[in-house]
Amino acid sequence: MQAQNKTPLSNIQVELLKLYSTDLSETDLSELKEQLAQFYAKKAIYSANEKWKEKGLSDNDMDNWLNK
Repeated sequence: MQAQNKTPLSNIQVELLKLYSTDLSETDLSELKEQLAQFYAKKAIYSANEKWKEKGLSDNDMDNWLNK
């Protein structure tokens, strides 16, 4: 009888497990880390920009906050 996994893996977990079977060079590993960092940075910036627009904030608002 095969045990069932009570917490199925997410799509990212499956993809990362596939990567684990690959022996990356240190250079490739470094590049992969950089790509992941850039991916999440872009998502964070986009999300922040959307909130900024949603609240109707401007660059002047930021300047005012910084100068308080």
